[in-house]
Amino acid sequence: MTEDVARRYQDLDLWPPEEVLMALLEAQLRAVAALWPALPALKKAAVEAASRLRQGGYLVYAGAGTSGRLAVLDGVELWPTFGFSRVRYLLAGGEKALVEAAEGAEDDLEGGLALGQTLGEKDVLLAVAASGATPFTLGVLRGAKARGALTVALANNPGAPLLAEAHHPVLLLTGPEPIAGSTRLGAGTAQKVALNLFSTLVMVLLGRVYGNRMARMRAQNAKLRARGAALVRELSGVSQEEALALLEVYPEPALAALVALGLEPGEALALLEAKGVRGALAEVGR
Repeated sequence: MTEDVARRYQDLDLWPPEEVLMALLEAQLRAVAALWPALPALKKAAVEAASRLRQGGYLVYAGAGTSGRLAVLDGVELWPTFGFSRVRYLLAGGEKALVEAAEGAEDDLEGGLALGQTLGEKDVLLAVAASGATPFTLGVLRGAKARGALTVALANNPGAPLLAEAHHPVLLLTGPEPIAGSTRLGAGTAQKVALNLFSTLVMVLLGRVYGNRMARMRAQNAKLRARGAALVRELSGVSQEEALALLEVYPEPALAALVALGLEPGEALALLEAKGVRGALAEVGR
């Protein structure tokens, strides 16, 4: 479907600019709406993914082209936002493909298979491909699955091989693009939203959020230190000056708060990993 030529847009190049923009925006809104029927599948995938990651596994993103770049964009935010560092990226064409098109790399089925075989049973693979048939991404999924990793697939075409072979298939039914085959448009938007939803829910389930606060963020600039200090004060009862001093040494609000409450840093970190922020605070009577 993502490769279909929609008759509605066949004279797009002749339309007035404002009509082109309105058509593009309408397609973007349709792409976001495609997430509603995908929510049950995303929930199931996130719950099982959190269970694996609790055992110390890695969250591994795989893709090619736009899909791969969107996957990396999601993954790199997990460390500064949630303090989660067990992330890997398997991108067709390697890191260079982040800033330079490497379209031929997506056909490397065997290369993807070899990379997928580097995963283990505790790991979670999140494979993203608009067509759901990209050879590289399909190879990664097959290799990872053979090694016992949990596999989650996001694709925009029903009946795609990637969806058929994943443990958790997530269909994002966005339909034909305004510019035929340009999946950086609607398909890409739906993928980015799905990635946001999936990874955020996983982090919530892992206990890396307290209420709706980023309790395990990396407080490494002035704005985040101010935000983090307020949370340290709330959780531990120390002064603003003490909170800021703690964050200089332990730039993670939940960790800094637990140290303020008398735990050794190593003990506090282990407790956060095992119990989550709320569970760790309960252990010390907060």
